[in-house]
Amino acid sequence: MGRAGISRYGGAMRWTSALAIYVLFWAFSVFLVLPFGVRTTDEVGAERVPGQADSAPHDFPAGRIAVRVTIVATILFAIYYLNYVYGWVTPEMLDWTRAG
Repeated sequence: MGRAGISRYGGAMRWTSALAIYVLFWAFSVFLVLPFGVRTTDEVGAERVPGQADSAPHDFPAGRIAVRVTIVATILFAIYYLNYVYGWVTPEMLDWTRAG
């Protein structure tokens, strides 16, 4: 095992690479978080706006969703980064085409 932030397999990860990967995790996490806690206008018991889809959410708390997405993305990125540093799962472990 190497020093903190230094991988046994690829050296240190540049901060720009880490940031780009974190942004990808954040964007992916949006799709994980959005479906949870959504209530339609019918479920709330309010009156729908003319032309509103039946599945449209009644309220969209963007700030609360952004906080949830950030928490999920940070946890997932931390797991990814720790795996990068400590090499728990390596590409060689995932190569199922090799005989042996």
